[in-house]
Amino acid sequence: MERVLKWLAVAMGVACAGIGLYHVVLGIGSVPGEGTADTIAGVTVDSRERFYNAIFFGYGVAWLWVARQSPIPRSIVRWLAAFMFLGGIGRLLSLAVYGAPHWFQIPLTVIELVLPPLIVALTVKGRR
Repeated sequence: MERVLKWLAVAMGVACAGIGLYHVVLGIGSVPGEGTADTIAGVTVDSRERFYNAIFFGYGVAWLWVARQSPIPRSIVRWLAAFMFLGGIGRLLSLAVYGAPHWFQIPLTVIELVLPPLIVALTVKGRR
């Protein structure tokens, strides 16, 4: 179990750090259907996109830090998984309030709601 958990933590870390960096560099241009930063709203979205994704980059770095620990700190893994799950809940709220987003957000929502419980289950199984 420890190997699977370590592999998942590395995969999560690389994916989240890479996605975060991508969005920090490209800003509003990284968001499908968002438009351009040629209005005050667009500039605001660009600023928000870059700021939040710097934090998402840090979230990925936290996953990589966890993967380097021996043994892997399961309580931290559960917290990191819970934050991802909360993001999926946020997407569901947006879907309920405003309707379907760009199609690419739907598989991301599924991943964010399915993967965290699986990761948490691995932390529990690995302790037995």
